[in-house]
Amino acid sequence: MAKAQPPNTDPLEAYRTDNLAAWDERAPAHARAAGYKVQQFLDDPDYISDVVAFDLPRLGSVSGLRGVHLQCHIGTDTLSLARLGATMTGLDFSGASLDEARRLAEATGASIDYVQSDAYDAVQVLGAEQFDFVFTGIGALCWLPDVRRWAGVVNGLLRPGGFLFIREGHPMLWSLDENVDDDLAVRYPYFETPGPVTDDYDGSYLETDTKFSASVSHSWNHGLGETVTALLDQGMSIELLAEHDSAPWEALPGKLVEDEHGEWRLTEGRERLPMTYTLRARKPL
Repeated sequence: MAKAQPPNTDPLEAYRTDNLAAWDERAPAHARAAGYKVQQFLDDPDYISDVVAFDLPRLGSVSGLRGVHLQCHIGTDTLSLARLGATMTGLDFSGASLDEARRLAEATGASIDYVQSDAYDAVQVLGAEQFDFVFTGIGALCWLPDVRRWAGVVNGLLRPGGFLFIREGHPMLWSLDENVDDDLAVRYPYFETPGPVTDDYDGSYLETDTKFSASVSHSWNHGLGETVTALLDQGMSIELLAEHDSAPWEALPGKLVEDEHGEWRLTEGRERLPMTYTLRARKPL
């Protein structure tokens, strides 16, 4: 008689299960939400996302390059890069997110390969040294517990001479308590910790028409030095690192003002807080 298998006690797998449920439930609502501007992609064949447009001077031309967007969610940035002439693959662990991404690509006539996988498994799933660039967008790294492992994945995906391009929420921003009304207050870890910050919230980071039943999620902050060092340890060189006083969403409700390009900045004392950063790193030939 076969012995009963013990229940899964791996905390990382339990965190992943909660996060997957949260993203699967939110994906359809995000596709309907005004913040992702899906209708503008449908109406205007030249439209690209605010996130990609913000960094065009730093990104440079990707026309004719093969790129992979890790943790692509519903694919608006992926589609934007395809519209700039790149041959794109999008990877995400959420099947519901990829359903929305495929639906958008089909509706706009874009040829994009979407693959369901954990980011850490991307090299095994997509193959080693297959891409000219790796793209990672806002709010991705915080869902991964180990930034060094992520850097190894990036390096493994890139062809010699290929580059990583990332715009992310600044770890200083992620450390702040958005519920403190009268000032900026540090509450959460700046540096990577073994255990996550666990949140129980039935909403989303942008306004939607839904309250969600999958409310528990787990995230990890990664200090800027930790992220840079992880890439350097892979033998990559840092070509660009820019810190910005803005973010493309209302990260601190009640404390920010939006400009005409969809960027949000502190209403007062903008010089106090880096809100996002852009980083470009290259794998040696």
